[in-house]
Amino acid sequence: MKDLFGKAILDYQTNNAHEDLITETSISEEDVMSVAYLFRSFEEMPLIEEKALELAKGKVLDIGSGAGSHSLYLQNEKGLDVTSIDISANAIECCKLRGLKNAIEIDVLDLDADATKFDTILLLMNGTGIFGRLEKVPAFLQKLKSLLNPGGHILIDSSDIIYMFDEDEDGGKWIPSDNYYGEVTFTVTYKNEKEDSFDWLYLDYNTLQNACFDNGLKCELIEEGEHFDYLARLSIE
Repeated sequence: MKDLFGKAILDYQTNNAHEDLITETSISEEDVMSVAYLFRSFEEMPLIEEKALELAKGKVLDIGSGAGSHSLYLQNEKGLDVTSIDISANAIECCKLRGLKNAIEIDVLDLDADATKFDTILLLMNGTGIFGRLEKVPAFLQKLKSLLNPGGHILIDSSDIIYMFDEDEDGGKWIPSDNYYGEVTFTVTYKNEKEDSFDWLYLDYNTLQNACFDNGLKCELIEEGEHFDYLARLSIE
């Protein structure tokens, strides 16, 4: 990966002539994303993200921390012990420049569950996206479960993107039958350079709930957003 998403974040933080990101998926056309959105304050966040941060407690793991806005709020405003991780070296450098005390470039699957555990695990801004494909969900859920302290919880959001598919005359949806409809391929372009495409997963709540049940996790619907999105809380049964 060229880490273009992280480069955009670091450019914005260091005032290095940042530009908008251009995103495109296998089921949608090009869209413009302002990098500034990743640096939003608590008051500028969607209700789902605000609710997740309000519920965060104890020792926190922020997975896919990006520019670090969620972590900063928890560290500076709530005084929590936050570990922020991302696979983007540039994003982690930005997090450090913004004052995060414990920002690490690492894949969550590479974390040592025997070395440290957490009371809250955050996966926000379509947190299920990092699962990539439906078949990988069990492995990720088992990993997240292994990182939880007793009484801890996982706060994760996603969207049901069924609305993006055309309806037939009977009100049914035209959905490709060869794979789960929430599996998309993502491409990011920044400063006229295109990133390698990567898998990204949007998970409807019922599918997440069933996967949690199969992997020994309780799943609760905490909040629903305005754009077919939702916040769920997972905990060990």
